[in-house]
Amino acid sequence: MDIRFAVERDVPIILELIQELADYENLLAEVEATEEILKENLFIEQKAEVIIAEIDHKVIGFALFFSNFSTFLGKPGMYLEDLYIRPQYRNYGYGKQIISYLAWLAVDRDYGRLEWWCLDNNTSSIGFYNSLGAVSMDEWTVFRLSGQGLKDIAKLGEE
Repeated sequence: MDIRFAVERDVPIILELIQELADYENLLAEVEATEEILKENLFIEQKAEVIIAEIDHKVIGFALFFSNFSTFLGKPGMYLEDLYIRPQYRNYGYGKQIISYLAWLAVDRDYGRLEWWCLDNNTSSIGFYNSLGAVSMDEWTVFRLSGQGLKDIAKLGEE
């Protein structure tokens, strides 16, 4: 398997992989990303990075990640937003190779950690992450503001 950084011409396949992942997670209706949105945010604004996994130049998966920051460590970290391997390529160690590559990249960039979220009902992925030595952060609860709720709270600052 080869891993490479995505380039702008990869936007259509990145969107396709995002849609496949969303379908796998029964969240396809929530995908708002378009090729234009991805091009703007990934390659013009550079707000996130994508690596592409290939076998014989055939795309088998991707990972999308970006930098965050730990105030306690005083240094950046890497947040893995999504990791997806197409179903026919699962259970061959490709996901482990991608995680290993991201860990190497985080160490190379002097980041303090690599972290991600996983759906509670995704037991196969949880088992995989546990096998890597990843630690579940069960004492933390994820909160989110988005859509209209985000806009409503933002308006409070205008008052």
